[in-house]
Amino acid sequence: MKVLVTGATGFVGNYVVWELLKHNFNVIASGVESSKEVHTSWLRKVDYVSADLNKGRGDWFSFFGEPNILIHLAWEGLPNYEELFHLERNLPKNHAFLKNMVEKGLRKVVVTGTCFEYGMQSGPLTEDLTAKPNNSYALAKDCLRKSLEQLQKKIDYELTWIRVFYMYGKGQSQNSILSQVDAALERGDKVFNMSGGEQLRDYLPVEKVAEYIVKISMQDKSSGIINCCSGEPISIRKLVEDYLAEINRSIELNLGFYPYPDYEPMAFWGNNNKLKKILSD
Repeated sequence: MKVLVTGATGFVGNYVVWELLKHNFNVIASGVESSKEVHTSWLRKVDYVSADLNKGRGDWFSFFGEPNILIHLAWEGLPNYEELFHLERNLPKNHAFLKNMVEKGLRKVVVTGTCFEYGMQSGPLTEDLTAKPNNSYALAKDCLRKSLEQLQKKIDYELTWIRVFYMYGKGQSQNSILSQVDAALERGDKVFNMSGGEQLRDYLPVEKVAEYIVKISMQDKSSGIINCCSGEPISIRKLVEDYLAEINRSIELNLGFYPYPDYEPMAFWGNNNKLKKILSD
């Protein structure tokens, strides 16, 4: 079975490729970089195809060697969630690419969405809730999902939409809370400034996220929207404290230095019953 992974050189993509190789899938990995610019040990184990998905092509399906499954992770401009280019550029270009793939013969599409599609709704969040995105990135993702569902009315293909929640791991964004902790430790800071830390969030290690993405992609009993989450809320404070204990480091947490953000709910985690059923089959 041939599996195409777009955004393969990104944070999540790198782990997804490794997870697929672990299960001996024939992987076609794609990124915007040339093969000489890709520094990962999986490069020689896959068919790497450099491609800018923003550029139009008559037949993307043939270009990528007619894969059986597409795991579409590619998306530009993160973590700038509020920028309008998500709607003005990313949305139409991603829709055009996916529509072309389906029109030319692809029959199974897996796309990563975002928990931010739920907006300000508080957890536990189930897949049947109405999406209420409140930033440009989430709105663009929600519009892409709806456009792909409309396409299903014209072309018979399978669509799975994985709403990914929070994650952490090697290679994560420097803006993430644990990356900021690492930076403070590296500088030798005595104090780490943060919010009160009582926000409840849903975190998974990126290795587990990749494992779930692959398991969801390879099963055929459930499609549509699927939460990729732990189902277990954890406070930001505990997340940081557990991380410091794990790496055997210490730093004083200056709780309450930053106000709680007004663009996120205080309690925000996913219901993973649908995921658990997939994992148990």
